[in-house]
Amino acid sequence: MLKNRSIIVTGVGKGLGFDLLNKIIFNGGFVYGVTRSKSDLIKFKGIKNCKIFLGDVVQSKIIKDVLKQSLKDRRIIHGFVNNAGQRQRKKFNAISKNDIKSLFNTNFFSIFENMQLYSNYLKKIKKSGSIVNIGSIVGENGFSELSGYASTKTALIGLTKSFSVEMANHNIRANLVNPGFVKTSYFDKFKKKKKLYDWTLSRIPQKRWGEPAEVSNLICFLLSDLSEYINGASINIDGGWTGS
Repeated sequence: MLKNRSIIVTGVGKGLGFDLLNKIIFNGGFVYGVTRSKSDLIKFKGIKNCKIFLGDVVQSKIIKDVLKQSLKDRRIIHGFVNNAGQRQRKKFNAISKNDIKSLFNTNFFSIFENMQLYSNYLKKIKKSGSIVNIGSIVGENGFSELSGYASTKTALIGLTKSFSVEMANHNIRANLVNPGFVKTSYFDKFKKKKKLYDWTLSRIPQKRWGEPAEVSNLICFLLSDLSEYINGASINIDGGWTGS
């Protein structure tokens, strides 16, 4: 599905990002991955068809470095997945101005700038491309103690839709994937909160949490030519949570 395609993926060190990297490679692609945790680098030892960069997406230099490297490698970047994100659970009146700034810097402003850098790169080389932003069902639904996090994910809906309209004539697509409860890095810790965990299961019509691979398969599809007519979509993958 992604044969001979090169994709940038942020937040590849854990959970969905790491699964997605492997899924893209499995589908024939090459990954330029970004992680901010040095301890995660050992995970990529022995994995072929990827180059990993250490850095924080809040600093735009890391993406500029990736794009420069791709030019040296003579690889066209066909897709960009903005996966890196920051999650925060706090009571509304306890959220400080600095909390909100930190959340938006990671979950929104860095993505906005990445989309600018990548779309300018594509327009310069006159190539098409596909962007997939990772949102959350929290951006569409009310959740207690997640007001700050929810605000960043709701903002991504407007950004993705407006970008997709403006860039359509350049053949640059953008779509938003909103996972529900998926077995990523926070799953084991969450499961220990039995009352909360049992409530989430009762709330999901399919009565289970999603697997990272199920989200990765959707993202790979959106990065491929099979989804060429899907643009500006906000797709929930949540076992039926939103629909119920």
